[in-house]
Amino acid sequence: MYSYRVEQALKAATVLHKDQVRKGSVPIPYISHLVAVSFIIMDYTDEEDVVIAALLHDTLEDTDYTTDELREDFGGYVRDIVEGVSEPQHTKQKTYSWREQKKAYAKQLKDAPQGSLMVSAADKIHNMRSIVEEYFDNHDRFVQDFGGSLQERIEMYQDIADVLNERLENDILHEFNHVFTEYKNFINDVKASKEAEAAL
Repeated sequence: MYSYRVEQALKAATVLHKDQVRKGSVPIPYISHLVAVSFIIMDYTDEEDVVIAALLHDTLEDTDYTTDELREDFGGYVRDIVEGVSEPQHTKQKTYSWREQKKAYAKQLKDAPQGSLMVSAADKIHNMRSIVEEYFDNHDRFVQDFGGSLQERIEMYQDIADVLNERLENDILHEFNHVFTEYKNFINDVKASKEAEAAL
């Protein structure tokens, strides 16, 4: 799958996200997530534009890179895929709550291209898997690092899962559903440990 365009996308992602790190006990450079998502994608498709979009899927959301620049550099379909997995951004006229952003994300997947659905699935697979591995034995730090309602976190992923199960036409869906089950079990374990602490 290596190609000149994939190399250019990797370079762009590395530069655009150069000062960003992943949540966790060790500040891992954010590019690790983008590469992991592209690796997952490559297990399920050889479509170059989808692999490129996987590397760039957070650029519109988390960097100053614009939709016009994305289209000019990598083409209209890559732009469409990335737009389909980009949460709405705060503006002077509108500030979105965490829940509003997640609801809008799931809603826009209903009309997004198949490439967006694949990238969304791969993105969530890596995020959920990373969370379970990082916080499996440290529920307190998970709550500290992520905060918010545990039930809302399950509901947010469930909204995405409902769209993917309805629309996604690729075997990556099976892996997503498997990892989502593991994630729900983890969240339920966190709930149980918090309730046990509260009962003491």
